[in-house]
Amino acid sequence: MHRVAVTGMGLKSPAGNTPEDAFATVLAGKGTAVHLPELLEAGVPVTFGCPVSGFDPDAYFPRARQRHLDRPTRLGVAASVDAWADAGLPENAAPDPRTGTYVGTGGAHTSFIAELGALPHEKLPVASVPMIMPNATAARISIRHGLRGPCLTLSCACASAAVALGEAMTAIRLGRIDRALAGGVEAMLTPFAVASFARIGALSRRADAPHEASRPFDRDRDGFVMAEAAAFLVLERLDLAEARGARIYGELAGYAAGADAVHIVRPLDDGEVAAATMRAALADAGVAPEEVGHVNAHATATTHNDRAEARAIAACFPDGSPPVTATKGVTGHLLGSGGAVEAVLALLAARTGTVPPTANFTGGPDADPIDVVHGAPRRIAKAPVLSNSFGFGGHAASLVFQPH
Repeated sequence: MHRVAVTGMGLKSPAGNTPEDAFATVLAGKGTAVHLPELLEAGVPVTFGCPVSGFDPDAYFPRARQRHLDRPTRLGVAASVDAWADAGLPENAAPDPRTGTYVGTGGAHTSFIAELGALPHEKLPVASVPMIMPNATAARISIRHGLRGPCLTLSCACASAAVALGEAMTAIRLGRIDRALAGGVEAMLTPFAVASFARIGALSRRADAPHEASRPFDRDRDGFVMAEAAAFLVLERLDLAEARGARIYGELAGYAAGADAVHIVRPLDDGEVAAATMRAALADAGVAPEEVGHVNAHATATTHNDRAEARAIAACFPDGSPPVTATKGVTGHLLGSGGAVEAVLALLAARTGTVPPTANFTGGPDADPIDVVHGAPRRIAKAPVLSNSFGFGGHAASLVFQPH
């Protein structure tokens, strides 16, 4: 099987709009949540979240084209353009049947659909259908870069982006394609989506201090903080990347996915499937548990999910937990895009030997079985990193990156 290199990365996130800026922000360990005018005006129960700020669509699209792109597609295409350029690949190359597009998303264009649904039918935009197709972002990315390989949209709730990366890796390994733009996108910071998540009790209500509301593994966590983001990685055959002299961040070396098959929103309390998925990803990478330098946890700051993941990590590493970080303390919960944003952050942490602190963590019994990094970044030796993503529906996905 072919080894799979990471040669390009691009993102648009609450922590920053370049990998370097986002990594610096998570190293600082301060939450990015703020009150949002559109949520305050709508009077929804939760009025704060973690938005992407400083994003200029004019840098990526002509004004006339922007009318036909909703926010997730703008963010997703822009992140893919940055990743493509970061990999040193030409913007206007000939159409390529050996490169695929893999996009993970949990909500796709749900919020835009809700917005359109409130309009009289005669006011609907002419481009409504191509804007609300679940595959719209993947299609726009493949069109932008002339990618004629598989163009797939994968929806596994908050594990979506991790699954997209893993499936792209698998296709390259097996020789079906040589390269992929893979990642995820989510942009649901709208009254409809926020009110819907608030309705099921998933969101933090810490309105007096939004930047302290996302508290992964903490004893005082009370729900997640919604966020938006897009992130894409260029994955390619290692031998071909080396032959063209590409800068190589590392390798996507292992992947596994599973499902609790128990409950639509609540995970197994013992984390059994999550632990099995982690073990399978490590075995796929040929990495022993004691070789793992750190874990980038899914850790959304919800009671049951964080407890189950802590138990799963402890079960996966019976001889002692490696350092664990949960970057959602800074970024909020990125939903279907989280696995890709966290893949970027995890790989940069592994490359630099610097594990970001878990923002807003002060301790708690559920975290006792694991070694949660908090207070300040921690220096470690360069080593493989395990990145977890879990989602409603019982989805579980784990990725293993080997830094170069």
